[in-house]
Amino acid sequence: MESLWKLVHLLEPAPLALMLTAISVTFASAVRALTHGKEMERNRDVSEASITLGRSQALMIPIFSSFSLLLMFYLFSSLAQVLTAFTSVASVYSLFFCFAPIFNYISVKFGLSDPFCSRCCSNSFSRNQGFLLILCAGTVLAWLVSGNWVLNNLLGISICISFVSHVRFPNVKICALLLFFLFCYDIFWVYFSEKFFGANVMVSVATQKASNPIHTVVSGLSLPGIQMITKKLELPVKIVFPRNLMGGDVPGSSGADYMMLGLGDMAIPGMLLAFVLCYDYQRSKDSMNCLDLSFWKGQRYIWYAVAGYAIGLVVALATGTLTHSPQPALLFLVPSTLGPIIFVSWMRKELVQLWDGTGHNPNEKGLEVQV
Repeated sequence: MESLWKLVHLLEPAPLALMLTAISVTFASAVRALTHGKEMERNRDVSEASITLGRSQALMIPIFSSFSLLLMFYLFSSLAQVLTAFTSVASVYSLFFCFAPIFNYISVKFGLSDPFCSRCCSNSFSRNQGFLLILCAGTVLAWLVSGNWVLNNLLGISICISFVSHVRFPNVKICALLLFFLFCYDIFWVYFSEKFFGANVMVSVATQKASNPIHTVVSGLSLPGIQMITKKLELPVKIVFPRNLMGGDVPGSSGADYMMLGLGDMAIPGMLLAFVLCYDYQRSKDSMNCLDLSFWKGQRYIWYAVAGYAIGLVVALATGTLTHSPQPALLFLVPSTLGPIIFVSWMRKELVQLWDGTGHNPNEKGLEVQV
């Protein structure tokens, strides 16, 4: 009975913030994936809307992820600055991708449209977009200098949303295949890697800090202000929240103690949410805007997936709280997210359509209108 009282800690600010952020990001990733596909329709650039995974890619992702995990486990210190530089470039693009629709909406709403357009890499590029790109680069630079956890979360969230928007499932069959492989991948590297490699590989890589290339350059050139630049960085491959988020002392933790959740634990379920949201959109009888409230009414698959994800996340955090050990989140998120979709579609006699992807094409409706 005493151990169950530990679950009260899930109501503290840090766990609540982590859960609400993860659920919101997963849902926002699905919405952005749908709107991105519609943007590509309007631009008649459907071929570049997304990368559709096949069976071979679903098999290669966990293999490549395992190889990358071992590479970072043994050579992280040697690759840290390269990884930081790569992550910085990816973060600038991801921030731009996430905030461009909002920025464009505000520009149109307040009459800030820029008539000037230049060509960059065969795409039109306005001065407003150039200003947004500078803001995104400035945000990444601020993260490099300060290593602030809020900026770290912002970059990680943008990377997650961008990934889900560009990489998609063609059907539930490929989705289930990949989720099963990653289910096994997560369990092995969290529970059993210590027996083979002498340490928990997943936890070791997730908690390592990378060398800051900005600090290295400033130190090498003996420039002033080096004390203002953080020497080590948490790479934005996870979202983190300090346990003493609202100040004060938290029993059993230090001031530098964080709760964390990997981006994969949001991105992979987010891909499933993006698939069922596109399916919901295609099943709608008219081409209603997904931003209209009427689109979200009814028993749509997206709501079953979101509810399942929330339940799985709560169970994962509760298990970690009770056992005082890291847990493979996909162990709980895969069945809780995929299970309701399969069960509800079977009850509706739509499982075959979802399983084979027959008639599922997020761009099909727009193409029919054009024809």
